[in-house]
Amino acid sequence: MATAVTPIKVDTQTDQLISHAAHFLGRSKKDVVDIAVREYIENHRTEIQRGVTQALRQLDGSTASSVALLTGMSRAELDEIGGFSDTE
Repeated sequence: MATAVTPIKVDTQTDQLISHAAHFLGRSKKDVVDIAVREYIENHRTEIQRGVTQALRQLDGSTASSVALLTGMSRAELDEIGGFSDTE
């Protein structure tokens, strides 16, 4: 399976940390970032799962629930500014 390479942007200080870690570990910067992200996600898996579960609970298939989740507004707040019809 071919993998796509997608550039990411980090601030100068973070780039220096990545460069130093790569140098002293004898790895490429790409490898250091890959390992770091995978470890971070593994260490925060419970928090991520909780967020996904909460988002899924909020979605009922309606446009209103999608907009509420994306904007952070409650259904009541959406209704105050015009809301959505039941067919949307």
